[in-house]
Amino acid sequence: MRTGGKLAWGFILLLGIVHWDFWLWSDRTLVFGFMPVGLFYQVCISIAAAIGWALVIKFAWPKDVERWADEGRDGGGEA
Repeated sequence: MRTGGKLAWGFILLLGIVHWDFWLWSDRTLVFGFMPVGLFYQVCISIAAAIGWALVIKFAWPKDVERWADEGRDGGGEA
């Protein structure tokens, strides 16, 4: 696996660890005047997760599987 793929998977692992925001459970601070800080933290984690999975698709997706799947669409194989 290339370095970019390893970094992308490392980013996903890091998100899996930091999403347990036990330090914000009792914080009653409001962000933007209406959103609890714990919920805002989870929104940010969700956005970061979407970016992380996009990085995994870009850098760690197995290209040989794509080639194998495309070979079956040439019309000469099974339906």
